[in-house]
Amino acid sequence: MADRGAKLPAVSVPDDWPAHPDLTLALNGMGGFDWDLDSGRMHMDGSALEVFDLLPEEYDSRPASLSCRVPPEEGARLDAVVSQALKDGSDSYGAYFRIRLRDGTVRWTHTQASIRRDASGTPRRIIGIVRDASQEYAQAAERAEAHARKLRNTGIVERTTAALAHARTVRDVIDVLGDDQALSRLGAQNIIVGLVEAGRVRVIHEGQAGTFVPQHEILRIEDRFPMTEVVRTLQPCFIRSRAEFAERYPALWPHLERMNFGSAAYLPLIAQARPIGVVGLFYRSENPFGVQERNLLLALGSSVAQSLARAMLYDQEHDLAEGLQQAMLPRRIPGVPGAQIAVRYRAARIGRDIGGDWYDVVPLPDGRVAAVIGDVQGHDTHAATVMGQLRIVLRAYAAEGHAPATVMARASAFLDDLDTDRFATCTYADADLATGTVRLVRAGHVDPLLRHAEGLCRRLPVTGGLPLGIGTGFRDLDYPVTTVHMAVGETLVMYTDGLVEEPGVDIDDGVRELARVVRDGPQEVQQLADRLCDLAAERSGEDDMAMLILRRGGEPPEPAAGRLQQHVAPDDPQGLSAARHMIRAAVRTWGARDRAEEVELVADELITNALLHTDGAAVVTVRMPRGADRRLRLEVADRSSALPRRREPGESAMSGRGLLLVDRLTDVWGVEPRGTGKCVWCEFDCP
Repeated sequence: MADRGAKLPAVSVPDDWPAHPDLTLALNGMGGFDWDLDSGRMHMDGSALEVFDLLPEEYDSRPASLSCRVPPEEGARLDAVVSQALKDGSDSYGAYFRIRLRDGTVRWTHTQASIRRDASGTPRRIIGIVRDASQEYAQAAERAEAHARKLRNTGIVERTTAALAHARTVRDVIDVLGDDQALSRLGAQNIIVGLVEAGRVRVIHEGQAGTFVPQHEILRIEDRFPMTEVVRTLQPCFIRSRAEFAERYPALWPHLERMNFGSAAYLPLIAQARPIGVVGLFYRSENPFGVQERNLLLALGSSVAQSLARAMLYDQEHDLAEGLQQAMLPRRIPGVPGAQIAVRYRAARIGRDIGGDWYDVVPLPDGRVAAVIGDVQGHDTHAATVMGQLRIVLRAYAAEGHAPATVMARASAFLDDLDTDRFATCTYADADLATGTVRLVRAGHVDPLLRHAEGLCRRLPVTGGLPLGIGTGFRDLDYPVTTVHMAVGETLVMYTDGLVEEPGVDIDDGVRELARVVRDGPQEVQQLADRLCDLAAERSGEDDMAMLILRRGGEPPEPAAGRLQQHVAPDDPQGLSAARHMIRAAVRTWGARDRAEEVELVADELITNALLHTDGAAVVTVRMPRGADRRLRLEVADRSSALPRRREPGESAMSGRGLLLVDRLTDVWGVEPRGTGKCVWCEFDCP
C-alpha cells in the first residue's frame, strides 16, 4: 500500500480534516477514512478499524501501519489501483482486496473512495469507506459458480442433442444415453428408459448391471411408481434424497434400497402433445434440483423425446418396409432335380434402407431352371413394390418359354412403361441341368462367380446390356446371351452389389475378396450361403444384399436327353437371334461341330416357314439323346394345323425350295400333328 506517511510533511491539515463519520455507515458495517495526501496522514474511524481488525492504539494514522493486515500482493494491487486513479484524473475508485485477520483467517474487503483535487487538478485528499465484503463475495462466487454450472449444463444438453442427432433407431438412442461418457456428461451414474405402449410403460433400458427390478419390466399406468406417475401427470418427478424416495414410493423402495444412489429425476418424454416414454436419471449424492437445473433437465427431456419419436417412427417404417419386401420375395424355393440351391436376403439396418434386391428360381420344362438375381434402384418402400412387380413379370415371361434375351428385353420394356423413375439391374440364367448348358443375360448387374469342382473360383464374364427400364423402346433393346458349360459339382454364385460394396473400397477388390471366400468356403450350398452372409455382416456397407447359389449335382433322375427350347414370337428379332444362338451353342457343347452349319441352316428354314406361313409363334426345341445313339433332333412347332407340302419349284421360282433343303441336309425328317398345331422335326447323326 502506498506509504505517504513515512515522513510527515510540516504542513497543517485542512480545517475540516478528518471528515465526520456517518452514523448510517457505522450501522451498516462500514467505516470511513480521510486521507490527506499532502501530509500523508489517513484518519480511520472506529468502524474502519474494526473492518481491519485493529485496535485504536495499533494504528498511528499512517497507511503503512495497515501492512500488518494487508498481504504484500494485495497491497501492491491496491496501490496500483489508487495510483492509476490519481494519474488519469479520475474522481473516484473502488476495489476488492483481501486482508488477514488477527486469527489468520482471510476476509474479503471492499473500498470505495472519492478523490478531491484543487483548481489545477492536483489530487489533495481521498475520502472513502471500507467494509466487510465476505458475504457479498461469497454470494458473487456462488453466482459465478451457478453461471459456470449453467454453461456446463447447457453444454451438456447441446452435446447430448448433437449425439442424438445421429441416432436413427431406438437402439441407437439408448446407446447414446447409456454410454459411460454420456452418463459422465449428465453427471449421473445410471439411466433407465421406458416406452409407453398400449396403456403400459415398458422398460427398454435398465442401465448398469445389477439395477434390474424383477417383475417391473412392464408397468401399468395406474401403478404407483415414479415412471407411471410422470406419464399420468406429464410432469417431471424430482426425488432429492433416498429418504424421500422411500417415503413417496414404499412399494418400489425395497427393490432399489440396495442401489448406491442419492437422488433421482424422472422426465416425461412428450412428442406431439402425448407421452411416448420416460427417462430416469440416478445421481450418486443428494440433489436439491434448483430451478435452473430443473429447467435444463426438462430441456434435455425434450431433446430425448424428439430423438426417440423420430427413432420409433423410423423403426416402424423400417419394419413395415422390410415386411413388405419379404412378402415380395419367394416364400419358398422349389426343389430342382439335379441341383442344390440356396438363397439369402439381408436387409441393411441404415435408413429405411430396405431397397429392391431380390432373387427368384423358376422351374422350366425338361429339367431346366431359371435363376434370377436383381436390384431395383433406391432404398424405400417404392423400390420394394417395383421389385415385386418386376419379379412377377420376369417369372411370367420365363414360364411362357421365351429366350433369356427376350425375357430380359420384355421386362425392361415393362419397367419403362411403369409410372416410375426407377431402373433395375438384373442377371438371368437359364440352366439345363441335364447337359450343363447355362445361358446368361446381364442387364447392368455385377458378374456372377463360378466355382469349379476342383476348387478354383473365377469371375464369370457375361456380356452386358443396359439396366432394365432404360431404353427408347422394346425394339431397340439388345441383350446378348453368354453361354457357358457347368460341369457336375460346379457352383454358380449370383449376388447383388451389397455383398461386395464397402465405403472406400473399389468394387473389383470386393469381388476378388468374395471369390476368395467362395473358393475357400464350404461345398454345401446352404453352409456357403451362411458364410457369405457373415461376410456381408462384417462389412460396413450401407446397402442390402441378396444372393442365389446354384450347384449342379449328379445326373438328373431322368437322363433321357439334353434339351433346349426357345419361344420365338412373330416380329421378335430378339427371339429369332436367341434361337440361333441357342442352337449354335448346343451343337458345339454336345460335340457335333461337324454338322453345325447344316443344323443351323435347317433350323433357319423351319423357323422362317413357321413365322411366315402361320399366325402365331414358333417353339424351337433341340435335343441330344445320351448313350451310343447320338442323333441330334430339331423340332419347330407352331399352332397351324396345315401340314407343309413338298413341291418342285421352277428355275425362276423365288420360293418352294425349303423342304428340299431340309430333305437333302438331314438324315431323316417328318411332320407330327399335335392337338394345338403341328411339329416339323428332323434328325442329324452325330458320331
